[in-house]
Amino acid sequence: MPSYLLRVQLADRPGSLGSLAVALGTVGADILSLDVVERGPGWAIDDLVVELPLGAMPDMLITAAEQIKGVRVDTIRPHTGLLEAHRELELIDHIAAAGNRAAKLQVLADEAPRVLRVGFCTVARMTESGLERVVGSSGAPETAATSAPWLPLAHAEALDGTADWVPQVWRDMDTTLAAAPLGDPNTAVLLGRPGGPLFRPSEVARLGYLAGIVATILR
Repeated sequence: MPSYLLRVQLADRPGSLGSLAVALGTVGADILSLDVVERGPGWAIDDLVVELPLGAMPDMLITAAEQIKGVRVDTIRPHTGLLEAHRELELIDHIAAAGNRAAKLQVLADEAPRVLRVGFCTVARMTESGLERVVGSSGAPETAATSAPWLPLAHAEALDGTADWVPQVWRDMDTTLAAAPLGDPNTAVLLGRPGGPLFRPSEVARLGYLAGIVATILR
């Protein structure tokens, strides 16, 4: 059965999540996992992986969810990743167990999209001859960025996906971007989400923590 990643904003009060689960259940949806992405005063952003019966349209999820007062669907997209309880820890273990530096970076690029729920991951560095893509995940666009005015990078941050340096094909796909330094300010791990959603501050912080641990392993 097809599964989808549903990002919702809802009131952070007792019963809100239960009401949402009941509403999704009315259209045959089965919630497989839930991650709290971010919390604020009176609200929460949650990621739900939801399975639908064959033939059911994903638009039904939006209609059902937004019938609940205080619930707004941010995005919905197909979900193909495996469900794992300790994704970051497993990724760190896999990187540490890989061979040389190049192998470790490739593991990072390959597994980060599933762990951080993004479309692609690349590692890039600025050299005297220009921007170099060191490694990329299988979903990374063939068209690579040729400049990175945001480097050197001091800390993890969300990037402007409409900026001039962003390849046109990335912009056409409405790709949201975030990056974090990887050991030195001129080397960075870059995440992209074609079609969004925007990176929340908590997700950017999560990327920064992960990049910092990976940088320690690479040393």
